[in-house]
Amino acid sequence: MDKLSREQRTKNMQAVKATGSKIEIALAKSLFAKGYRYRKNDKTVFGKPDLTFKKLKIAIFVDSEFWHGKDWELHKADHKSNQEFWTTKIERNIQRDLEVNDELCKQGWTVLRFWGQEIEKNVLSCSLKIEKDNQRKSTYSGLNLYGKR
Repeated sequence: MDKLSREQRTKNMQAVKATGSKIEIALAKSLFAKGYRYRKNDKTVFGKPDLTFKKLKIAIFVDSEFWHGKDWELHKADHKSNQEFWTTKIERNIQRDLEVNDELCKQGWTVLRFWGQEIEKNVLSCSLKIEKDNQRKSTYSGLNLYGKR
């Protein structure tokens, strides 16, 4: 049984943002402070990544643990109400994430995914991972951080 009333649960779920979440903003600000310039939620890139470096073909996704099913096999039974709906919903999200990864890799993109808690605990570590990958790709392509030769 849900601890919240139906109206309270509806209000909470309506407040969930698809873009511009706190964790996404934290990572973006960290990268911007280091001088990186990126595109946010670029609709022209398959899967609409949270952040993209188009010239270097790097796609970054910021995934929340709940919606993207972190440790799903352990937490599958945590949903007490409407289990069939939530199981189907989250498993489809997991499948879609894999499909997006596969398609972007086929197109020559590097895909980086970060969990929300990973960013909350150590945003610097996450931005360093992106920086290393950015430097590696820019070395091969002759581009610098801003996508210029």
